[in-house]
Amino acid sequence: MRAVVVNPSVTGRLAIAEVDRPTPLPSEALIRVVALSLNRGEVRRSQSAEAGWRPGWDLAGTVEVAATDGSGLPMGTRVVGFVPSGAWAEFVAVPTDAIAALPDSVDFKTAATLPVAGLTALHALERGGWLLGKSVLITGASGGVGHFACQLAEYAGATVTAQVRSPDLIEFVETAGAKQVIIGSEGTDFAQYAPYDLALDSIGGDVLPLVLETLAVDGTCVTFGATAGSEVTFNASRFYGRGGLNLYGFILFHELKKQPASVGLTRLLKLVAEGLLVPHIALEASWTDIAEVAQQLTERKFLGKAVLSVD
Repeated sequence: MRAVVVNPSVTGRLAIAEVDRPTPLPSEALIRVVALSLNRGEVRRSQSAEAGWRPGWDLAGTVEVAATDGSGLPMGTRVVGFVPSGAWAEFVAVPTDAIAALPDSVDFKTAATLPVAGLTALHALERGGWLLGKSVLITGASGGVGHFACQLAEYAGATVTAQVRSPDLIEFVETAGAKQVIIGSEGTDFAQYAPYDLALDSIGGDVLPLVLETLAVDGTCVTFGATAGSEVTFNASRFYGRGGLNLYGFILFHELKKQPASVGLTRLLKLVAEGLLVPHIALEASWTDIAEVAQQLTERKFLGKAVLSVD
């Protein structure tokens, strides 16, 4: 079969090559992939990974061979799934607890946007507990995770404040549910809408300290990225002095050890089917364009998600 592999000798380091077709374990289903989506994390890793490494987390397709232990969905079922690597291929062996069946109204391309970005937003927001009537800050809100998080937080009854890098992104995040918008990373702007009961930060750098200083008493900051830098200096006395503050380090792979991906994916698909969660697909292309699309993602040439069709 064909799959995307790291090839240091080609532009963009990503190419489609012939590889062995996987042999599923008894608790895995073999999925014929129809669509896949890209995330910055896997693209970033591919730029330094060894030759032959196979990236890819998000996939959508049909069950080609059902799990032999009877734990999964029958052959022919339309599904979305998540794997730690290797999703960008014609066939992928996926554990049955990382697969969810698609409602009739949800197509493959839409479903493919959900695994990493959707599950990250869902699980990160759950660190804040009951959100009805609470204040939620989301930095980097125009990104894939941020766009989902704005919608989910607003649906849960929170007042959403979105932080974005430029004024041209205001309408995009307001449409997703943001009531208030912060432009850039000035401390006075963060303080304007403070305090925040829950904050989701994917920026780090100079932004994370501002977030920590504007949390409400007993508030929580979930950090899951560091696009502006991983080295952070903050005022410790202001943090512990406010009382009961929490800084939670989030990585999806750890969260999925506590709750299978199938559970969250099923919840997200239900919201999509009901029109309550709307993924933003900014770019659609063939997977043969994987290197070019990955480069555009890295350079932030588009908002939302890029989805590729497996020809």
